[in-house]
Amino acid sequence: MTIPRIPGDQSIAFLTEGYRFASRRFDQVEGDAFATRLMGRPVSFLRGPDAARFFYEGGRFTRDRALPRSVLHTLQDEGSVQTLVGHAHGHRKAMFLDLMTEAGVRRLRDAFAEEWLRCVDGWATRDRVVLQRELPLPLTRAACRWVGVPTGDDGARAHEFAEMVARAGTFGPANWYARALRRRTERWAQQLIRDVREGILPVDDDTPAAAIARHRDERGEELPVEVAAVELLNVLRPTVAVGRYLVFVAWALHRHPNWRIRFAAGDDAFVYPFAQEVRRFFPFFPVVGGRAARASEFAGHSFEAGDWVMLDLFGTDRHPGVWPDADRFRPERFHHGAPGLNELVPQGGGHPHDGHRCPGEDPTIELIAEFARLLTRETEYEVPEQDLRISLRRMPAQPQSGMVLTHVRRKDASAVRGTAPVGPHTT
Repeated sequence: MTIPRIPGDQSIAFLTEGYRFASRRFDQVEGDAFATRLMGRPVSFLRGPDAARFFYEGGRFTRDRALPRSVLHTLQDEGSVQTLVGHAHGHRKAMFLDLMTEAGVRRLRDAFAEEWLRCVDGWATRDRVVLQRELPLPLTRAACRWVGVPTGDDGARAHEFAEMVARAGTFGPANWYARALRRRTERWAQQLIRDVREGILPVDDDTPAAAIARHRDERGEELPVEVAAVELLNVLRPTVAVGRYLVFVAWALHRHPNWRIRFAAGDDAFVYPFAQEVRRFFPFFPVVGGRAARASEFAGHSFEAGDWVMLDLFGTDRHPGVWPDADRFRPERFHHGAPGLNELVPQGGGHPHDGHRCPGEDPTIELIAEFARLLTRETEYEVPEQDLRISLRRMPAQPQSGMVLTHVRRKDASAVRGTAPVGPHTT
């Protein structure tokens, strides 16, 4: 059996159609797999839980040479955990998983809440706030507090992190600009690693900064400063990237005010199902690429070592055979438990301990849930008329207006925050 083939090079179509590119062709071939060409190279697209299991489990695929260098240098870079394979990947991945303790996730969540309210207080005299522009700052401050490093010029850091994500799917001058910012951020991170190792920057032993600076690879050797800096950024930058989901939280609360009313009244029963549905419904990264590490077979088709495969993340999260009413925002679909391991994959599938599932999935869910609480219980604002359309041709997607809020202020400046427990997640 062979995978149906879509003739011609589809690079332009992929860039212009965005998130719907693969789904339209799955519909065309009436299946969950097709082959075509991108950038002149043969590639197979897959979607669905079975495809995610095949892609993420069993060590069948590697990220090595699976992404354009323009994307790799913006979001990862050589030597990062995502580019490793085998035992080296598992050993490095274990370090990241050890950072995502319940106590650590709680510290990040609470730091973000404090930084959000600090920003809200500073917006009291402003006519309008564009969430897409403003969220990177409180997230950067919170991430650095959690990691255990000073931000320095936190405005510059926030801008750098945000631009790396916003321009990851671009080419030419826009991508060159993001990569130049990345190099500046790497120099900052490299100096932090040196300062931690030399004792100039004291850090607590239980912080991510200490763990990364002192980590030894599978051979027992200290990571090169450049690699340790990349891994430090691989904790900070994705935390700031969660801001894209947080913009969609505000969008969903505005378009579905019944959830705003429930959360404002203190109903926590659906806060985490709401967070999961935000991750499922709203677009983040459209696909993820991999290279076959060895010969394998899926749905009767044989893949050879080196074959290029794209897993459609967006299409898997809206697979018609898994998600009834997939194009409707319905948090209640998650009320009775977490989704299957390979059904909801906006941040990867498979097992977090031995695959490429994002170690930051639990902090992401916690930040989304916390922002729903913050917007409904501790923040007052209005949503003026604006263009809230979300173009699925733009990658990464966002509301056209960036989600504008006006008259932003605290509901009660004297309110004392509670200590909500960390909620149930996917892993």
